[in-house]
Amino acid sequence: MIRIAAVGDVHLGEDAQGRLRPALEKLPEHADVLLLAGDLTRHGTPEEARVVAREFHDVGVPVLAVLGNHDYHADAASEVTGVLTDSGIEVLEGDGTVLPVGGKRLGVAGVKGFGGGFEGRCASAFGEPEMKAFVGHTVEIADKLRTALDSLACDVRVALLHYSPVPDTLHGEPLEIYPFLGAYQLGEAVDATGTDLVLHGHAHMGTERGVTPGGVRVRNVAQPVIRSAFTVYCLDA
Repeated sequence: MIRIAAVGDVHLGEDAQGRLRPALEKLPEHADVLLLAGDLTRHGTPEEARVVAREFHDVGVPVLAVLGNHDYHADAASEVTGVLTDSGIEVLEGDGTVLPVGGKRLGVAGVKGFGGGFEGRCASAFGEPEMKAFVGHTVEIADKLRTALDSLACDVRVALLHYSPVPDTLHGEPLEIYPFLGAYQLGEAVDATGTDLVLHGHAHMGTERGVTPGGVRVRNVAQPVIRSAFTVYCLDA
């Protein structure tokens, strides 16, 4: 059994140091790894990233993360990534890693993801160059996710995202903003790669549970949804 702790959208600012730390002190008793599903900061500044780094440093299990849209806001994503990496948090963006857990291999591939919507109600790469660029960015990220998931030599395969790959976990959000909360291309990448579980955040008013068209479990771990410092999912290897 592989135990995966996960949370997203903690939105830590410079005044939030220590907010989550008490709940993380006994994390190894509950989980083998901690996955962070983006929007770790409020505005994407290196100063906020240092708060995140101190909060999740040395928690007794490996910590993997993707960035979210808030983490890009200050145009300092590379600096934010550097701060987190220096603290021992592995930041994924179009790549993956394999961790030994209880004699099994847990593979995690991550991307931020992007918007565009879902089949039947989605943007298309047609018309103005701005629209083509918008959809093209989503397709590029989904292709990176598919390649990263395919490259994992593992027993259990997990996709870590910020944006959602399915509409199921968005229920509760206004329908008008679904295209800005996720994209079906991410779900296609998951279904093509034998993935066992998808974790994402971003949709604060959404619901926790969903499934891809191919039957892969999707979980929205945004903190306003799970209402705790983290939640744990157990996977049979």
